[in-house]
Amino acid sequence: MNIKAIFFDIDGTLFNGNGSVLASTKRAIALAQAQGILCGVATGRGYPNVLSLVGELGLDFYVTYNGQYVVYQNRVIHAHPFNEEALNQVISYAKLHHKHILFGAGEKMTGSLTMLVGQSKRFAKLLYRLPKGNHLSTGVKLLKRLTIRRKRRHYPQASDFKEPIYQCILMASRSELTRLKESLTLCDIQRSTSQSVDIVPKGGSKDKGIVELVNYLGLTMHEVAAFGDYFNDIDMLKSVGLGVAMGNAKKQVKEIADYVTADNNHDGIYLALKHFNII
Repeated sequence: MNIKAIFFDIDGTLFNGNGSVLASTKRAIALAQAQGILCGVATGRGYPNVLSLVGELGLDFYVTYNGQYVVYQNRVIHAHPFNEEALNQVISYAKLHHKHILFGAGEKMTGSLTMLVGQSKRFAKLLYRLPKGNHLSTGVKLLKRLTIRRKRRHYPQASDFKEPIYQCILMASRSELTRLKESLTLCDIQRSTSQSVDIVPKGGSKDKGIVELVNYLGLTMHEVAAFGDYFNDIDMLKSVGLGVAMGNAKKQVKEIADYVTADNNHDGIYLALKHFNII
């Protein structure tokens, strides 16, 4: 198998259950890069947030905001922002339903203080220490308590932003997904956690961002491997030459994967790359 680039999701894949990167994962990435294999992330998180989380790994590329903002060796090689009409559609929905919302630009994220705290590395570490099962809902309740003083929310218009916006993150329950899709006709929606959704311009996805980077590098999708665990990884895993689901992945993700490895606490990435003789 001639793999030349490897894409990793972050949460539940690159990160273990404590919100850290396993020593075996760091070793796997270093071994792959030593052979000339490019390694990076494909994530729903924003570029500035990703750098704070995994910048120390020395990755080659970052496919962020679910494929809307792609950086290769510190150069932006693909950017697909909202147009004004689509962004105002998202803002109107958030305002109508009094929703917490984040707006992701290339170099920063703005919006709900509650959600900004939730995106931080420090809170991610805390979240992973909460009791499993309902840790996400517990985390949301904790966030609201931490930011209780800011009760009034300001909802901007698209024209208020000085920089392009590539993704919005909206706090939304599972039961709202149908209503969201019916209301946001100019957008694509991916559930990123049980408590929130990622909203991107119509036609945007992780796999589209990967295709942009792969074409830029002069590779083919058959020469690409990807690792993931959640629903927003499904299209990515289906589109590459080798799609690997983590042992902790959702059932639907495992069903479409080429291979299911050990979970994110038990050397899943390292073992899969060894299994296929990539490292």
